[in-house]
Amino acid sequence: MNRGDVVTVDFSRHDPADKVRPALVVQNDRDNVRMTKTIVALITTNIRRAGEDTQYVILSGHPDFPASGLYRDSAVNCSNLYTIRQSDVSRVIGRLSQATMDQIDICLKAALGLR
Repeated sequence: MNRGDVVTVDFSRHDPADKVRPALVVQNDRDNVRMTKTIVALITTNIRRAGEDTQYVILSGHPDFPASGLYRDSAVNCSNLYTIRQSDVSRVIGRLSQATMDQIDICLKAALGLR
């Protein structure tokens, strides 16, 4: 599992009201290798808050959309981070480019209040 992978996770293990949904691995690769847990950002098809600086929208026309494994317009919600066991990842469905991850880093900084 690598930073930038789009994965599916059964979040009902963390919240019984939740479901299987896509997430983006945002933790660094060094820690993904040496640790049993990883940090992910939820991906949602609810793009109503797309203008917020903590959301990164991937529309069907986005250059990374075909490789993302997503099937609908979606947003990476950098305000909604989870630390999960890597074994909770059902599968890797896609990947985002380094250029997109650079933009997501900006959203993560906004979400975490980093300068």
